[in-house]
Amino acid sequence: MTLEFKSVLPFPLREYNHAGDSVWKNEFVLEFPSKVMLNASSGKGKSTFVNTVYGVRHDYDGTILLNGRDLRSLSLHEWIELRKTSMSVIFQDLQLFGELTAWENLQLKNNLTFHRSDAEIMAMLETLGIPDKKNQTCKTLSLGQQQRVAIIRSLLQPFELLLMDEPFSHLDEENAHIALGLICRETAKNNGGFVLTSLGSKHGFTFDRELKL
Repeated sequence: MTLEFKSVLPFPLREYNHAGDSVWKNEFVLEFPSKVMLNASSGKGKSTFVNTVYGVRHDYDGTILLNGRDLRSLSLHEWIELRKTSMSVIFQDLQLFGELTAWENLQLKNNLTFHRSDAEIMAMLETLGIPDKKNQTCKTLSLGQQQRVAIIRSLLQPFELLLMDEPFSHLDEENAHIALGLICRETAKNNGGFVLTSLGSKHGFTFDRELKL
């Protein structure tokens, strides 16, 4: 998968001064599989970057090409297939169904492609230290526990690119390191790559490329 940015500038960020090495208003290419960190302070557009690449937002100048296609030219059907089989995401606000249990949230995602077995999903819950939260409604989980459910949910589909918007913001460094290890292993199984946005911490990991906003 190839993402090419050509002088992209989101409308809400037009009035800001952007550094010369910022992704905004510049031209660059991302080739996946690769592991990319997008490092920036709050308010610089990390969530905007994720939501734009994922096709949720279209309010920007410039052009983003996905495998040579302008993102804004993709049909709804193409986006559905892309998000089902090629591109996964962890939103900053997680977007879990609060009234459903952790397991029900995970099954909803997995049942779209049956990408993982129940045993494999349970193993992920155990790896991230929340197997006992399986049957608890997500609205009653702590934010850190919810983040871990959202991380697992993102891995329950095939993907070439995983977009992650500050996925460890409510995890301590040890649990963030464990979660990133799981993400890296599952990414390798998919022969995919990821973009991880962060406020600065690299979580002890060496990335293939670092971008700035």
